[in-house]
Amino acid sequence: MAAQQITQGAFEAIFTDPDHGAARFPVPVLQVLQVKTLDAKAPGASAPDRYRVVLSDIRNYVQCMLATQANRVVHEGQLQRGCIIRLKQYQAQMLKGRNILIVLDLEVIESLGTPEKIGEPVAFEAKADAPPQNTTIGGAGFYGGGVKHEPVTQEYKQPVAKMPSRAAGGGGGGGGGGGSHGTSTLYPIEALSPYAHKWTIKARVTSKSEIKTWHKASGEGKLFSVNLLDESGEIKATGFNDQCDQYYDLLQEGQVYYISSPCKVQLAKKQFSNLPNDYELTFERDTVIEKAEDQSSVPQIRFNFCNIQELQEVEKDATVDIIGVLKEVQEVSQITSKTTQKPYDKRELTLVDDTGYSVRVTIWGKTATNFDANPESIIAFKGTRVSDFGGRSLSLLSSGTMAVDPDIAEAHRLKGWYDASGRNDNFATHSSMAGVGAATGRKDDSKDISQVKDEKLGMENPDYFSLKATIVYIKQDNFAYPACRNEGCNKKVTDMGDGTWRCEKCNMSHDRPQYRYIMSVNVNDHTGQLWLSCFDDTARTIMNGKSADELMELREMDDSRLAAEFDAANCRKLNFRCRAKMDTFGDTQRIRYQVMGATPLDYKSEANKLADLIKQMGV
Repeated sequence: MAAQQITQGAFEAIFTDPDHGAARFPVPVLQVLQVKTLDAKAPGASAPDRYRVVLSDIRNYVQCMLATQANRVVHEGQLQRGCIIRLKQYQAQMLKGRNILIVLDLEVIESLGTPEKIGEPVAFEAKADAPPQNTTIGGAGFYGGGVKHEPVTQEYKQPVAKMPSRAAGGGGGGGGGGGSHGTSTLYPIEALSPYAHKWTIKARVTSKSEIKTWHKASGEGKLFSVNLLDESGEIKATGFNDQCDQYYDLLQEGQVYYISSPCKVQLAKKQFSNLPNDYELTFERDTVIEKAEDQSSVPQIRFNFCNIQELQEVEKDATVDIIGVLKEVQEVSQITSKTTQKPYDKRELTLVDDTGYSVRVTIWGKTATNFDANPESIIAFKGTRVSDFGGRSLSLLSSGTMAVDPDIAEAHRLKGWYDASGRNDNFATHSSMAGVGAATGRKDDSKDISQVKDEKLGMENPDYFSLKATIVYIKQDNFAYPACRNEGCNKKVTDMGDGTWRCEKCNMSHDRPQYRYIMSVNVNDHTGQLWLSCFDDTARTIMNGKSADELMELREMDDSRLAAEFDAANCRKLNFRCRAKMDTFGDTQRIRYQVMGATPLDYKSEANKLADLIKQMGV
């Protein structure tokens, strides 16, 4: 039986006595009670998918965060409610008074036919007298070299990820020699939080700002910042005043360093950062920073490119990465800030890509004055802000970076396209984005489902099409998520268990969430079937105007009425305006079809179209 496989009592041992728990249960077997997406990404957003998982050991259940490197089990459809998993690597942490696990690696060992909960587990309560230690358990490492993990043996020794020992004084900075932190737990960047202690990260400096100064009535000061990257993610780190003097010369762009606590971890100020991380670091006097001998085990830089045509779907003020062929270079000019009255140097560039679109990118300061790339070079930008000035344009953030002719696959592909045919192409702009039709700058061809598949729409570039199809099935599990009630936010909120729901982005709590749709719909026509993804506005149309709040209320009060609402939405024929785009899930690529708009059929108009077709055929 499945119940006999479960490691009962694992959570109590892990959280109340970590050392003993790791010895008794090095790879606990647990049941999955719930899998939820943390938030829905906006088009062009660079943040990876994040998932919350609830795991049970029959006696207790615990909220868990799935590390992005483990997302493949969700994307491949392995991790489902009710399945049995083996927890191969995890970190136990205390987060806002609650015990949670960060799941770094797991294995699905049994998928139950029906997602039935085994036993009657209760929430594991945090114990103030026995806080969990922030310990990495498991045999699989993050980095190809440098980090050694003890294997799990039959004697159940505790495998804890340790930093490799280094000679004292080996290039260290801050309040200690290199050897003093030789036994700190090596953390992935995405696992850092204000509740993690005695940690060390191994990260590459991907960008470094100039030293900036400020003068106010209350005083003056200076600061600099760096962006840090490892295989799991990125995070911004800032040094103020004395720490600016202490670490500025030590940290060099492109180099890899060990950085060890004490170092303050706090909520990120999103207006000053382009990184997809909820937290940021502030260097302290005793922060230990050492240059790593092994510089090859950490990635150089991570891009998440949005092509130029897709900019028309990206919200104003969003941050995107972009790559293109340099078509035009303007001379340096100066503008004066209205607020500070300081002059700023700027230069405008024009990029094009193989979607047939061009965009203007503005670069600033020394990046503008020192720019010397030749036209037809490939330019990659990380961290540009989207503006609606002149339709769509981009501005390189102070925390962003620029690479000329980078040695990456996207650059080689664009170079090949431009040399072969791009020089002779005419390029559209986003300057005519006035209404819905003009905003797209495209014609949405009417297709049937077999044409969508046979023509491989979305395989190379995003494609847009219209589809007349009938809804035959709507997934009813996780059809909505609890969102922030602030206008324009839409981020997922967390149930704090005290009657409030907290939004980390807005840094505030609400008495209740506003539920928003995130729905998968199967549609058919006479040629085949297709799965479509729908967000709130289009899903409301499908659900006959019913809001997600209304349906969630029915779920709590009357399951039969909820089922009736889904039944009423079935078998409706709609005109769907869709986008086909290739997405990557783990190591697998597949085309995703997103509904951009849905409208009931205008039968009179459809009849007129058919009559015109008959006339053209001469019948």
